Amino acid sequence: MSISTKLRSTAAVGAATALAFTLMPAGTASAHGYINNPPSRQAQCAAGTVSCGPIQYEPQSVEGPKGLMSCSGGNAAFSELDDDNYGWDVTPVGNSVTFDWTITARHSTSTWEYFIDGQQIESIDDGGAQPPANFSHTVDLSGYSGEQTVLARWNVADTPMAFYVCVDLNVGAA
Repeated sequence: MSISTKLRSTAAVGAATALAFTLMPAGTASAHGYINNPPSRQAQCAAGTVSCGPIQYEPQSVEGPKGLMSCSGGNAAFSELDDDNYGWDVTPVGNSVTFDWTITARHSTSTWEYFIDGQQIESIDDGGAQPPANFSHTVDLSGYSGEQTVLARWNVADTPMAFYVCVDLNVGAA
């Protein structure tokens, strides 16, 4: 086989491989978890309650380094989650609230943390356990009233990453 035939053959295989990968259906994004009730900002995007960017397709994927205090987890693609004036529905609640989580990838968990205005209001140590696909945390909101945004942070045990969720509430309105 001549060198030019080998080159043409190699080029043809390369082109066919590139074409095959281009035509393959896109896989589902790596999935993780979010609060679905009361409806978090990303749950509202996924439901079409609020018109959002790419987060509407993967509400479970708001991942960023541990320690952040932003609804987007520092992801520019999900920056609308950081905008308090985006038109988020506000859920009326009493002096406590139960957050229902949907987990689509059960990462070992160090802690679940909940914040209002940068102040931690609850921390739950999971000691490296894997959460079930659906579960709830009830958080005491005593000392708060009116419209509040709760930031929930799910800290993964075996990576430097966390998942971020914001929920808009009207405390004391229920």
